Amino acid sequence: MKIDIEPDELEEIRKKKIDAIMDRMNAPQPRAKVYKTPTCPYCHMAVDYLRSLGVQVEEVDVSRDEAAAMEMVQKSGQMGVPVIEINGHIIIGFNRPAIDAALAGK
Repeated sequence: MKIDIEPDELEEIRKKKIDAIMDRMNAPQPRAKVYKTPTCPYCHMAVDYLRSLGVQVEEVDVSRDEAAAMEMVQKSGQMGVPVIEINGHIIIGFNRPAIDAALAGK
């Protein structure tokens, strides 16, 4: 089966594909802040999961930074880790559906 496409149509399709690729490349990289401790396995899983999604992760060790620990408690009302902040959403624990929803802007 042969499909006839005019050169102008083919060029328009090509331009749209290139524009879509450029939009994805220029989109801001998502960011997350993870309040964690070095010995918390769920903290490590959360950081690894976020990075696997291409999220830029700021790791905050609350076992060494008292001010950060107080900030975490103030934002979350929780003393346990991990506490994850994405686009103003606070997620307590390693909760993949909540992470995905926050990254999607929901």
